[in-house]
Order: sequence, then C-alpha cells, then structure tokens
Amino acid sequence: MKRSLLIAFCFIFSAIATQAQQPGGADAAYVKDNYTKFEYQIPMRDGKKLFTSVYVPKDQTKKYPFMMDRTCYSVAPYGVDKYKGSLGPSPQFLHDGYIFVYQDVRGRWMSEGIYEEMTPELEVHKTNKDVDEGTDTYDTIDWLLKNVANNNGKVGVWGISYPGFYTTTALLSRHPALVAASPQAPIADLYRDDAFHNGAFMLVANFGFYPGFTNRQDDKPTQRRAKGFNMGTDDGYRFFLDMGSMRNSNVKYYKDTIRLWNEMMDHPDYDQHWKDRNVLTHLHDIKTATLVTGGWYDAEDLYGAINTYKVLAQKNPTTPVYFAMGPWVHGGWARGAGDHLGDVNFGGPTGPFYREKIEFAFFSHYLKGTPLDMPKVSTFETGVNQWKTYKTWPPAEAGEKNLYFLPGGKLSFTAPAAGKDDYKEFVSDPMNPVPFWDGKTDDMQREYMTADQRFAEKRPDVLTYQTDVLDKDVTIAGNIWANLKVSTTGTDADWIVKVIDVYPDSTSANKFTGKEIKMGGYEQMVRSEAMRGKYRNSFEKPEPFVPGKVTPVSFELQDVLHTFKKGHRLMVQVQSTWFPLIDRNTQQFQDIMKAKDTDFKKATHRVYSSKLHPSFLKMRVM
Repeated sequence: MKRSLLIAFCFIFSAIATQAQQPGGADAAYVKDNYTKFEYQIPMRDGKKLFTSVYVPKDQTKKYPFMMDRTCYSVAPYGVDKYKGSLGPSPQFLHDGYIFVYQDVRGRWMSEGIYEEMTPELEVHKTNKDVDEGTDTYDTIDWLLKNVANNNGKVGVWGISYPGFYTTTALLSRHPALVAASPQAPIADLYRDDAFHNGAFMLVANFGFYPGFTNRQDDKPTQRRAKGFNMGTDDGYRFFLDMGSMRNSNVKYYKDTIRLWNEMMDHPDYDQHWKDRNVLTHLHDIKTATLVTGGWYDAEDLYGAINTYKVLAQKNPTTPVYFAMGPWVHGGWARGAGDHLGDVNFGGPTGPFYREKIEFAFFSHYLKGTPLDMPKVSTFETGVNQWKTYKTWPPAEAGEKNLYFLPGGKLSFTAPAAGKDDYKEFVSDPMNPVPFWDGKTDDMQREYMTADQRFAEKRPDVLTYQTDVLDKDVTIAGNIWANLKVSTTGTDADWIVKVIDVYPDSTSANKFTGKEIKMGGYEQMVRSEAMRGKYRNSFEKPEPFVPGKVTPVSFELQDVLHTFKKGHRLMVQVQSTWFPLIDRNTQQFQDIMKAKDTDFKKATHRVYSSKLHPSFLKMRVM
C-alpha cells in the first residue's frame, strides 16, 4: 500500500500513542464528559516556557496519579475547548482515571526555545543555564505537583519513538515523584537508530521524514505544520537513482534549507556530534521502575529498545526493569491486533495482551498500588507464535554457536574442513542496485522486515547459502553477529546480511497471504542489517580496503527470538546494495555524502568460506 512516511509518523505519534478515535466516537465523548482540559506555559529553570496540555478528571472525590507524554510531534489540538479523541497509552487508562499531561518539548510547536535533535544530555548541571530534557522533565514534574490539584504525588511517563527518547530522559531527571516510566521504541543512539546503520545511511526513511518534521527552525512558537516532500512518483527506486549522489539532495531539492538534514550530511562518521546524542551512556543511578517495549520488526528503533533495556538492566541491578518484545512494527503494540505483518501470520492477536496484561498492569501497580504478577522479560517467539517469559534477556539457556558458510552455498553448524580457499564472488554495480522491496514504493515499507526474499535470490549480485532441511527445531534467542571474510577490487564496499526462514514447499496460504503469493518455498526475512565496510574497525575513523586482500568484516544484526521449524531451511543472503533503504556506496574510499555522480564504480566482491578464511554467523541457540 502506498504510504507517506511523514503521514505514518504523524499517525503513530499523534493518534496511535493516544489511541485516538474518530470525532464523535465513544472515547471522544467520554473524554469531554469526564475530563476538564487546561493549557499552561510551564517555566523552566532557564526562563523558557513549555506548552503543556493537562486533562484532569471531573470527579474530584479522589486523588489521581499523573500520566505524561512529552513529544516533538505536537500536543494538538490546541485550545482549552478542543479535546483529544482519547487519552493515555490505551483506552484502559482513560476509563481508569489519571491526570493526563501532554507537553511540546523545547523548541517544538508551541514551546519556546531552539530545538536540538535528540538533545544532548549533561552529566553535571552547574547553573540554571545547563538544561536538557532531563532538567525540563524535572521542572515540569515539580510544577505539576504544586499547581495541579488532587494529584497523589506519583508520576508515570510513556512515549513511542522520539517520545520514547523523552521517556528515557525523564529517567535522567531522577525526580523522586517519577515512579514509573515506559520508553517504547526509544531512540537511544541517533547515529545507530535512525541515521546510519553501521555507517550506511538510511536513505528513504530520512529523506521522506525531515521536510515534514521541520515545521520551525527558530525560537518562535507555532502551530504550523510543514509541507512534506512530494516525489511526484510512487517509484522511489527510480527517483533516488535519478537524484544521483547524496550531495544532490541539496543541489536539486533542499537547497541547504533543512538544518537537521545537513547535520546528517556533515557527519557521516561517528564523531562528537553523534556521541553527544547517545543517551545510553547516562543510564546509571536510575531508581524509577521501567518497562522497555519494542517490536521485533521495528524498522526504525529496534536498536534503541533492545539496548535501552540491556543498559538499564546492567547498570541498575536493584531497580525493577521490565522488557517486552512482540512481533510488531514501529509503534504496532499501541493499537490494532498485531496478528500479522504482510504475508506472515502470528497466530492471533498480540497487541491486546500487551496493552492489558503488561502495559496497563505495570503502570497501575506503580501508580495506584494494584497487584502485579509480571515476569521481568516477556517476549514473543516468532516461527512458533507463542509468548515466552524469562528472567533476563538474552535467556541464560541460549548458548553461542557458529553457523558457517560452506563451499557450494551450504550452511552448517560444522566448520569447513581443510581444502582450497573457496569463495563466491559477484559484481556490484551501484547503477543497478539490489532493491529492498519487490515492487514500486516511495516509502520504507514496514513489511520489508518479514517480506519474501525470492525476488532477491534470483539476482546474480546476491549470494545465497542455506542449510539442508532441518530435522529438528532451531531456536535463536539473542543477537546475531556476522563474521565475514571478504575481498573487493574497490577500496570500500557495503555488506548486507539477511537471515531467512525458508518454508517447506507444502506450506499453505494463510488468511493474510497476498493473492499473488505462494507460501510454499516462501523466504521470510527474520533479521537483516547493513555494514559500510570502511567502518569495519571503527565508526570514528574509517579505513579503506586494500584491493584483493582478504579482510574480516564483523557486525551485529541485533536480537531475535525465532524458531526455524523442523522441515524448514535456514538461509543467509549476502549482497552489497539495498536500495533505496540505504544509500549507494561509491565503492571508493571517500566521503560519500560529498561524492559526485561520476564517483560510482563497479567492483567485484568475494565472500570466503574455507578453513583458512571462514565466514560465519555467531548466534545464540536454545
């Protein structure tokens, strides 16, 4: 389905996060009948004021905790007589009674100040001028406790994606009244989450996002929404090929008018600009109970959810830290059934279970004192489609194994035997890149993360390796590391690794299967990732390849919980282009963001599979 990324973002963050109903719906009527809306400009310690909407229950016979969502996506609608269609993370909260708080963060919409993307957090705040999202949250909570009547002195914070980041920084406020927080799909490291995956630029997602996101670049509050970019075609593959090199994004289209876009173009390496935007380094001395939520098929902030949990659990061992991961896309747990993605069936609804038994139960316990019987880790195991609970993630039961590439395109948990230095090679042509999606799209189709990869296997510039038919189930639980031994005739190259579940030929269609799709032999992508080769040893200091020299390239494919069932095969595909999901590598050692159209060169790449130069995936197997 054709879909604008900006529209999708607005839907997720303005509607999904609040479970908004259509005007006149049951929830909308309930909000107006049972809540009074107030609007405030809350002063921060440096004098700036942040626009805040507060919805207070009309029933004042009891005290209520706060539920707060801080956002860069607007707290609209504006005006005390204009109400949201629903309140809170889900309708359960609306009907249970909370004081709901929505705030435009500093520099966005109706709040004062200059916006910084993923505001750098400070470890020390010496003066009132030393402000960040943590101090803004602290000042907001302090003001609310003193100025909103009938509160019970407890605050909960939640948010998805960017608001997930603001929820993480709420933890850094370390305000004693903040007793519960749920960062959901939080951006944790802007370089790694949304901008560059192992140095490869996430082209289609960012190009479609920033024109509509940049509604203001000064300190003047405004309700104005920016216009999104119109490609004039639904063929993004052709559009970006015609655009040419990355520098043409400004030469042809943006004309250096988008500050946040230029910050990415000017910082392709992991320099101080990005280090300042890694919130994970600050997640120590946290006392607030935390529920980290993410989706296995989140194309934007999978890294943020997994690593926010891991760092919080490691650095704060006495703090209650919970982790929930389901078979969801970005924000998919906040609404809908969560019963499938594309052609892949998850066996039934998963979203309602999360919203009631995990999210609502968590906040109700810490804010209202209700009983809680919830495991620390609740994860959905794809492949067999069932919820699993653990004490920690990754599970202690999972042991590391190597899955080796073998001559002839085989995969095996047995290492290659002695023999000749075997390899497979292909020509990578930046002018004919491998598409990430089988069909026309002008967006980052969220379904690509489970999509059938048979279209890619047919190409000569995609290498394929697979196991024999499995004689028993194989369950992977945790992160996957690609360990490749490669060579190239160029001085730089991208390496994309895709882990795939190959269905038996006898597999029947399910109720979600597309009309033109045959599930027999379906090649479901389970996990995939890119690596810009020049960053193989350091994201700060790129290094060229020596043409023809066998070189190790290792990178993380992130976590999964997936069972490859008996009768299936486990497949790995390796390629060097993935367009326009990521930008094209010129295959020369240079600053690709400044490259010219004439800099793109063909190159021949080899992937080795021998005892002398083994290529393999390191994974955790149950």
